[in-house]
Amino acid sequence: MRDSGFVLFFVGGKHGDVRTRFKPKAGRSSVSRRSREGGELQEKHTEGGSPDSLRVAVSLLQTVSRRQRPPEDRRAKKKPLKMSSTLVVCEVDESLKAKLRKFRFRKETNNAAILMKIDMEKQLVILEEEYEDISLDELREELPERQPRFIVYSCKYAHADGRVSYPLCFIFSSPMGCKPEQQMMYAGSKNRLVQAAELTKVFETRSADDLTEEWLKNQLAFFG
Repeated sequence: MRDSGFVLFFVGGKHGDVRTRFKPKAGRSSVSRRSREGGELQEKHTEGGSPDSLRVAVSLLQTVSRRQRPPEDRRAKKKPLKMSSTLVVCEVDESLKAKLRKFRFRKETNNAAILMKIDMEKQLVILEEEYEDISLDELREELPERQPRFIVYSCKYAHADGRVSYPLCFIFSSPMGCKPEQQMMYAGSKNRLVQAAELTKVFETRSADDLTEEWLKNQLAFFG
């Protein structure tokens, strides 16, 4: 059978086959079989064929093969995003847990507070200070300017209907300008401390200037 001098290309893959014939210029060349982008590129030729002509044909078929891939194949190759940091949840010191339980059942009617902080090295919530007969305005002056703090505050509260109660309030103070690692550690540990204290009235502020008697009354008004 007479050799036609044509090169037969075949691209096979999951998404269909492409066949084409290409007649190269005079000369001899051979291109090995290779794998490419989910299909196999095979090349057979007889008489004639310059390397430049064959490279043009190979490039053409590779382009066709890439276009046949559905968009989801390209999306699947994207690398997943990685978390840049891990949220730390600190344990609550056992002696602090005992003190919080005792504070919940106190019978005194004066205003009182427990101030707590995180030991960054031990990753532990610990007691910083206890206060008796202290107003929220006075307590505000005890807080560091650029560090978060946890507060449990007991106060006298007069309801709109004339009732008087002594609610226990959990306040998370996280001022602007705190170190990011401190903010993350305090924020990650807040819920665990709230559960340990068994409190339901939980408030948060980003500015110590907000900690006033009027601010607290507005927060407590949502509870009736």
